Parts: sequence; structure tokens; C-alpha cells
Amino acid sequence: MSGIDRVYGLIGLAKRAGQLVDGQERILQAVTARKAKLVIVTEDAGANGRKKLQDKANSYDVPVVTFADKGSLGRAIGRDEAAAIAVMDPGFADKLLERFGELHGGGAFDESPSL
Repeated sequence: MSGIDRVYGLIGLAKRAGQLVDGQERILQAVTARKAKLVIVTEDAGANGRKKLQDKANSYDVPVVTFADKGSLGRAIGRDEAAAIAVMDPGFADKLLERFGELHGGGAFDESPSL
């Protein structure tokens, strides 16, 4: 199983566990309620929506990762498309950040140098 497949698998698992929300308004509510632990925005999300989510997440110190396209992210959560999702569970969020770090050569999302 590739690293990308593992990311999609974790996203699907988080959805089934009820630890994920989609839809811009629900994501913004989760961020402002300090429930969101990670926001994932697709590469092909609209510029205005992306900026709104990025700015709100940054102001609440929620990490934001750009990943995949709307179709692929949507399929991972059982929808046709999804431009963004928020992960609520800290365990899922940490594991996803770890996987994203691995996809980007390790060390990309942590402070320790990669060897």
C-alpha cells in the first residue's frame, strides 16, 4: 500500500469514526469551536474558499495541509467531491500529519531533522 493510499485509508477511517466534517461552514464552525485538529484543503479548491479556511485555521493555530483533488478526497469520504475536510480527533490528525510528512520526504511536518 502506497503512502497516498494510507492517507486516503486514514481519512476514510476518520469519517467512519465520526471524527471528520466536510463543507466550508461546518469546517469553519469546527475551527472556531476549537474542535478541528487538522484541516485538509484540496489543490483544486476555489481560491476564495481556500483563503477563508486557511486564514481561519491559522488564527486558531490549526494546521492546514493541501492534498489531492476534490474527486479523490470526496471518494475517500463517500461523496462525489469534497474541497476540504476537518479532522476532529487529535490521534487521527497526528497520524495524518505523520503520513503527509512521509509523502514529502520526512521531516516536513515535524521539528526534528530527517536522517
